[in-house]
Amino acid sequence: MATIYDVGAPGRRAASTPSPKRDTEDLLSLIPAGARRKHGPRLPQVSQPELVRHYTALSRLNYGVDSGFYPLGSCTMKYNPKLNEDLARLPGFTGLHPALPEKQTQGALAVLWELGELLKRISGMPAITMQPAAGAHGELTGMLLLKKYFQERGELPARSKVLLPDSAHGTNPASAAMAGFEVVSLASTRRGTVDIDTLKKALDTDVAGIMLTVPNTLGIFEDEIAAVSRLVHEAGGLTYFDGANLNAFLGRALPGNMGADIFHFNLHKTFSTPHGGGGPGAGPLAVSESLAPYLPLPDVVQDDQGFSLSWDRPRSIGRVHPYHGNFLVSLRALAYILTLGDVGLREVSAGAVLAANYLRVKLQEVFQLPYASLCKHEFVLSGQGFGEVRTMDIAKRLMDYGFHPPTVYFPLIVKEALMIEPTETEPREVLDAFAEALTLIAREAKEDPQLVKGAPHSTPVRRLDDARAARQPVLRLPFDHPDE
Repeated sequence: MATIYDVGAPGRRAASTPSPKRDTEDLLSLIPAGARRKHGPRLPQVSQPELVRHYTALSRLNYGVDSGFYPLGSCTMKYNPKLNEDLARLPGFTGLHPALPEKQTQGALAVLWELGELLKRISGMPAITMQPAAGAHGELTGMLLLKKYFQERGELPARSKVLLPDSAHGTNPASAAMAGFEVVSLASTRRGTVDIDTLKKALDTDVAGIMLTVPNTLGIFEDEIAAVSRLVHEAGGLTYFDGANLNAFLGRALPGNMGADIFHFNLHKTFSTPHGGGGPGAGPLAVSESLAPYLPLPDVVQDDQGFSLSWDRPRSIGRVHPYHGNFLVSLRALAYILTLGDVGLREVSAGAVLAANYLRVKLQEVFQLPYASLCKHEFVLSGQGFGEVRTMDIAKRLMDYGFHPPTVYFPLIVKEALMIEPTETEPREVLDAFAEALTLIAREAKEDPQLVKGAPHSTPVRRLDDARAARQPVLRLPFDHPDE
């Protein structure tokens, strides 16, 4: 696509401005010499229609869930109701400053309190904090709670290890390490679940806890999760459940009943905030009774006078965020939950699991399926078996068929991984078209591998050097003038 400098002609303008009443040189004298440009700026010379059409065309190159299917595994990139977007734009919320007195923020405090109560019910856990700004922030907060718990019991530094199955989310080990714990990886069984015998061997008095992704990144639910929790608790450790995949069992199972001591929510994945590109997010953290005294402050509490912020928690780990996460994300989540109700939330997980297994069955004869168990909300294929064609080639070729690629090369325990999560919001026709595209690409990989290896062929930018693009991005056009 042409740049804005390739459009227009000398002398064209998109707008006319009145001439200054003061002489140009007189105006320049107001600017210190060292702050003035040495050369005039190189500005595009375009008419208003050319300007509007150029940027409208650019906007149409953006791919988002409003324009197409987003099958990113482990991320739950689903379509979200526009009603909730409208609610999040109400001026009474968007114009509210978080430092206003409590009497002037009763509505916002009510949103946080009510959402917290609903999330406690959804998790089956007695206490919650709304402060974490995203899932990984919730993980780190959970690990800091874990650390505080064992510090007060006099068991640090003895309990220095956190166990992580090799099917865990990629941020889990980083969160544990940032909190000062040593990470110990547990190899999964051939079914893709925690190996109980391996777990038993790893459990000792130096283990502070385990971090489980539920379901795991293979899309498989740990069917022995109650036994895992019991064994960890018997060894004196605590259990952390990563809730990024809550879409798989929303409204159907309670982490608290599975033995979770800590559970984080990704409001931006499960509860109605379109995300991508770095935000926004929100990662409320629910905990068991034993960890409640350490939760961050302040709390939103309710009494006869209304809502207020309470600082009455002397054993708290302190603040982890200046305020209460990303408030408008919480607002969308509350609207989503209240709109759907108990029955609707169960339908979310039912639809997500149905869609994933529908796609899995359609593709398992075309691609390798290393872990063939009935999946939950997502599943992992392998791009092996196509000779010189790799998973990245398949992902790039999908773009020529009009689809955003799924997650690739994760989880690491699957070679040439393609991780696919269709979510509950996509109709069968879209799933069929996606499966057909992947089937055609598999055929192309065998019959004309160079076609696939050279993809994408229809996008404005062809195959990039991914490593160089990440490390040496070119963020502007090169100009002749040295100060441009």
